[in-house]
Amino acid sequence: MKSYDTLVEGINDLKSEGYIEDFNLKQNCLECRNGQYRIFHDEFKIDSFYRFEGDSDPDDEVILYAISSDKYGLKGVLVNAYGMYANEVTDEMLDSLKVR
Repeated sequence: MKSYDTLVEGINDLKSEGYIEDFNLKQNCLECRNGQYRIFHDEFKIDSFYRFEGDSDPDDEVILYAISSDKYGLKGVLVNAYGMYANEVTDEMLDSLKVR
């Protein structure tokens, strides 16, 4: 798996690999294109993920996900905080986003 020094470097590289959608995490789905697509837990897969931990600022603790949906033919990225700043989501979404 690749390694990135910064979140921006990771996002830019993944976009060059075709991960062009900007997914937003909702309680029970991922959304993109201003809500045009709602992708539920069984309609996407995590292709890769990258953790970024700030040296002193907890706000810098995020995970960058590279996500694809064969059903919709979409590839994109999701940036989500972890730890105490993580979004509240359903158990199904949480299980789908687990770092294995």
